[in-house]
Amino acid sequence: MPFTIIATAIIILLALSGLRVAQEYERAVVFRLGRYRKICGPGIYWLIPLGIEWQTKVDLRTKTVAVEQQESITKDSVTVKISAVLWYRIADPQKAIIAVEHYKDAVYQVALTSLRNIIGQHVLDEVLKERDTINMTLQKIVDDATEAWGVKIGMVEMKDVEIPASMQRVMAMEAEAVREKRARIIKAQAELEASRQLADASKIIAADPLALELRRMQMVTEVGADKNTTTIVLMPSDMISMSRDLSNYLHRLKAA
Repeated sequence: MPFTIIATAIIILLALSGLRVAQEYERAVVFRLGRYRKICGPGIYWLIPLGIEWQTKVDLRTKTVAVEQQESITKDSVTVKISAVLWYRIADPQKAIIAVEHYKDAVYQVALTSLRNIIGQHVLDEVLKERDTINMTLQKIVDDATEAWGVKIGMVEMKDVEIPASMQRVMAMEAEAVREKRARIIKAQAELEASRQLADASKIIAADPLALELRRMQMVTEVGADKNTTTIVLMPSDMISMSRDLSNYLHRLKAA
């Protein structure tokens, strides 16, 4: 009778020792006698005790990996230092455990080398201005490399791009030159537009002399609006017309 009780207790303890629990975000890759058996979880499940079955748990949540700053050379031979951030998750727990050793290190190294290689394929201006395109290309490269390991790359973002101080000064000079060029073009366009407006105004005044008189009176009003001691002497427009006619008459006599 005692032997039966002891045997029953041992069997119960062995049965209880095989119980396992996996969280909602976990999966257990189960092996039996060295061979892959199944995927268990989430929730409670049972493994054959005494080392016949054992498990390796995998976290399915998205993980963030900071890719350390790398010194790379762009296509136009400029040395830059770039750091990035990588987001990935396990899509196939079986492959993540069986197909690769330490999938975390493997993903990190792939991202590291891919970042260095893709920078070497672009010039500095592209690295600075087309970061979104480079990020998408980098994500595809890393995702293709890690697909065989059951890893899905969610996103890759270049975080910081550090360029040499000498190159920063050159870029600042270039930007200043571009702004100065733009300012001169705008000023020249404004002067051209003003000259066209003046030419149109002169044609109107020449066609109607009264327009000149109105403009002169408006000018006197504008000057008199301020409290100043400016003295204005107006000459009648008839005297100007008479002077012009006299000048034309003298030129004709001289030509004759």
